[in-house]
Amino acid sequence: MIFRAVTGVMSTLDLMLALGGAAALLAAILPDVLARRPVSLPLVYLVAGVLLFALPIGLPEPDPITHRTALEHITELCVVVSLMGAGLAINRRTGPRGWSTTWRLLGLAMPITVVMVAAAAVALPGWPLAAALLLGAVLAPTDPVLASDVSVGEPVDAENADDEVRFALTSEAGLNDGLAFPIVYAAIAVAVSAGAGRLGEWALVDVLYRTAAGLVAGLLIGYLLGRLFFRGAAGGPPLSERRDGFVALAATFLAYGVTELIHGYGFIAVFVTACAIRSAEHGHGYNNVLHGFVEQLERLFTAWLLLLLGGFVATGGLAALTWRGAAVGLLLLLVIRPLAGWLSQWGGRAGPRERLAISFFGIRGIGSLFYLAYALGEADFGVPAEELWAVTGFTVVVSVVLHGITATPIMRHVDAIRDDRAATSDR
Repeated sequence: MIFRAVTGVMSTLDLMLALGGAAALLAAILPDVLARRPVSLPLVYLVAGVLLFALPIGLPEPDPITHRTALEHITELCVVVSLMGAGLAINRRTGPRGWSTTWRLLGLAMPITVVMVAAAAVALPGWPLAAALLLGAVLAPTDPVLASDVSVGEPVDAENADDEVRFALTSEAGLNDGLAFPIVYAAIAVAVSAGAGRLGEWALVDVLYRTAAGLVAGLLIGYLLGRLFFRGAAGGPPLSERRDGFVALAATFLAYGVTELIHGYGFIAVFVTACAIRSAEHGHGYNNVLHGFVEQLERLFTAWLLLLLGGFVATGGLAALTWRGAAVGLLLLLVIRPLAGWLSQWGGRAGPRERLAISFFGIRGIGSLFYLAYALGEADFGVPAEELWAVTGFTVVVSVVLHGITATPIMRHVDAIRDDRAATSDR
């Protein structure tokens, strides 16, 4: 009996290792295969996960409630790695004018989205305020992990290489993952009946201190690492001469860990650290080495997590979804985000068609899964966890399908418009 039990465990482990290896291999092969096709890599993995977990091959059920802690840390790791990659890839230097679209999306579109999603959750499923506010916080941030098809590419020397659509979506996703945390903390405070009493503490600590700590820590760590990477220390050669890509992972963990130790927002610190490293030697080829390593890790984590998300769908994870909960998710993707994104850019840098693209591609993904897993470990929100996971999972799945199918043709159209403008200006 003991031998059979051990054999069963080993068989399951072997199967998972085999599937994980296959997924990792496909993460290297599929980008070239899917290039210029109206199918994204995340969509392929999502469908593959549904099919795999629907087969009677003995895969364990990916239950986010039972495995909440593991899911929280895995998604956390995936997001921070993606944030480092996003920051290293942005070619435009930080400034009030060049980043004006980003500031509009963060300062206007994100709060509007939180309020409208929370209002929809109260009006349609009839959720209590704590759960509605949590859903707004969970679904408001756009995702740096699943947005590769609409993000900036590899680092290049030219600062004007990023078009407004790709730059806005990348920079927005790089910062709003961290900026959602104060709203999550507000939802937790309401859930534990401490909302009114904690208002002052929330504003001073959760909003001001933690945000400022993330920004300052990111700038300081990025500055010091930039000097170490490109100028060396104590008269020694700079690390850039060794061309070690894994140093990007060291920078990610260092920035995140130090900032969290001082109770700042690590997500913000990682992205700011990456931008600071990039600005230290903007056109240096070592930036490409660092970004390439992080991008490979990101593809690997994305593949595994989306297989699990597909398994969540295949094993009945959406059984608790009601039509009212589904309506909230569809409203976010089809009405709330496009409207908030459009209004926030009124009179901004982007042209009308670029504004449409930026507004439409409010991709939801791994960050939403992390925030929900984290919050459910802190408080009871008056709504069954199964229903919260069903609404969030449904929204992410629809986002992967909707944006995965439309990304290539829409971005091709955006590129064509930009090329026409360039050709006209050269005449």
